[in-house]
Amino acid sequence: MMGMTDAIGFLAGALTTIAFVPQALKMYATKSGKDVSARMLMIFSAGVVLWLIYGIMIGSLPVILSNVVTLVLSATIIALKIRYSRSNPRDTHGPGLP
Repeated sequence: MMGMTDAIGFLAGALTTIAFVPQALKMYATKSGKDVSARMLMIFSAGVVLWLIYGIMIGSLPVILSNVVTLVLSATIIALKIRYSRSNPRDTHGPGLP
């Protein structure tokens, strides 16, 4: 049975993870990554990796699961940014850091 602490952890993880879905869908639909900062994505992803390590170290399933899913979504957004920046010459930020 899940306690209140874990329930809040899973809910917080789900909400913060789901927040990336609209951005990924928009990038896929518009085929553009120009409005997303590569620098922000890289810094954010590094933070997610550290949260994942922390979750593993303390054995917190909500922290581990939410950060694994967030890392996958973040990597997807980074890949879309690189892909669409290369294929869209109008994207002035390019595949590198803006």
